[in-house]
Amino acid sequence: MPDNLPHHPLFTTRLEFLPTHDRVSLSYQRAKLLMHTYNLSASDVQLCSPRYWAMMTDPIMSLDTAMFTILAAHVGLTIGTLSRHLHNRPDLRPLVNRLLRFDTVGIYLLTERGHGLDAFNIETTATKTPEGFIINTPREEACKFMPASTPSFGIPKVALVMARLMVDGEDRGPRFFIVPVCNEHEMFEGVESIRLGARPGTCPLDFSITRFNHVRVPFTALVSSNIYDHSRPALPLEKWWDEIWRIPLGTLAVTAPWISSIKAAAFIAGRYSMHRSLVGKGAEPIPIITFRTQQWPIAHATAVGLIMSNWFPMVAKSSSDKSLDHRVRHAIAVVVKTTVCRHFQRCVPEVAERCGAQGTFEHNYMARIENDGKGVIIAEGDVLTLCIRLFSELLLQRYKIPLPDPSESLLARHATSLLEENISLLNSLHGGHRSESFNSLILPQAELAIEAMGHALAYSAGLKSGLPKPILDVYECAVIRRDPAWYSENAGLTRILQRIREDEAITSTLPHLDTYLNNLAIEDYVSAPIVSDEAWKEYYDAMPVFTGNAIPIDDQVQAML
Repeated sequence: MPDNLPHHPLFTTRLEFLPTHDRVSLSYQRAKLLMHTYNLSASDVQLCSPRYWAMMTDPIMSLDTAMFTILAAHVGLTIGTLSRHLHNRPDLRPLVNRLLRFDTVGIYLLTERGHGLDAFNIETTATKTPEGFIINTPREEACKFMPASTPSFGIPKVALVMARLMVDGEDRGPRFFIVPVCNEHEMFEGVESIRLGARPGTCPLDFSITRFNHVRVPFTALVSSNIYDHSRPALPLEKWWDEIWRIPLGTLAVTAPWISSIKAAAFIAGRYSMHRSLVGKGAEPIPIITFRTQQWPIAHATAVGLIMSNWFPMVAKSSSDKSLDHRVRHAIAVVVKTTVCRHFQRCVPEVAERCGAQGTFEHNYMARIENDGKGVIIAEGDVLTLCIRLFSELLLQRYKIPLPDPSESLLARHATSLLEENISLLNSLHGGHRSESFNSLILPQAELAIEAMGHALAYSAGLKSGLPKPILDVYECAVIRRDPAWYSENAGLTRILQRIREDEAITSTLPHLDTYLNNLAIEDYVSAPIVSDEAWKEYYDAMPVFTGNAIPIDDQVQAML
């Protein structure tokens, strides 16, 4: 990864001092810098090369979620979708080249306001005419939600619009169409962008509702290797999944910045706790890291950061392994996203709270990234919905995820046990997976079971990579906290034994905590001033100061008294 990026002027600018418009503009400038820095080719994107993954996993992505949102749609979805057609569609090359240079921004208009995750049933139409197609939004519920489509930031935008291909009044199924949205200054005729309100406490972006009023596009706008094939597919749902083939890869890619965010939060809270002190009954100040209530959340986040960052590259590499069933590749992406996102939601708020009032301010990173993290739960597929679909397919034994042997660890036993007991439960239900009992008894367990698989896989990867035993032990204890009853019932770990196990894990971690924080390799990307007194004093001098020469009126003072 480029070492100079965190020191570039675009990344040393303090966001909290900027108005909203300037912050959004800065995110677009940063996105362009990333594109120029990594200089990806269409092949890099299509095949998810090491260079592609190096960019998507660069810790710089965790500093600006708006920038990452722009790039995830621009690179992973828009360029990615177009890339596989270039061999048969050389006419697309000029557009793809503009996208690769970031001279044009690509947006991915799939979901609609009235349909959400039910994107197969979108209503936007692309009606065939003798000259091409007419793209139209038939009603408000069919407006595209919520990619950033405004012309406010001086850069042209083009959209991949999912619309129903209508030929002679017949619905031929959803297809993607290339639709120019705006130039540097204004929307193109017939395209309307309605800017949504802000998402509180997050990196702002020009999120929008986009609608089309009989927009004419040529036949070449159809995203297909054969622009003259307008036939109705024999298997419409399978054809639709093939159209959105980049979404499973996106499910994995959107997870990467949150691993860096966990590491950054652990580092910030750890360094803060080492120098922040209080005076007790003795004469010497006591660092707050001395207290077990401070040690656990920092050790927990540190262990999660190290184990997730060890596991993710292995999964990213396998995501392009064509020898694996595509359903299994998507399943593993779902497991990774679920595991990382839920770790994020537990670790970051906990360490931010342990930083007291300081942890609530944007300049110390954690409060903002906690809010930003709520968006990734939904991006490229809502976590719970993905888990429900995956768990149902695993219980029906349509395919299998390769899990570690149960003898390898407690976490592997736990994952296998949850899967097996729910397969048995499903087999006992009258009506099977279509029954109300499946809905009420099994579906609520879907996320816990999928997350357990992620815990087992990540822990197994850590074992095989030789991660330090204290880190593995803290991680194991953190996972046990997710389902303590199972470990009590099946592993003989009573509540007190679980607490003793945690105590031993933390005690073995503390002598090496400074080393483990350094091993997170995130310090260069951390600008939170609370990491040291020196950093705070530098930030203190940079903050706006209000002064004046006003003199209080005597009777006002007396009235107050």
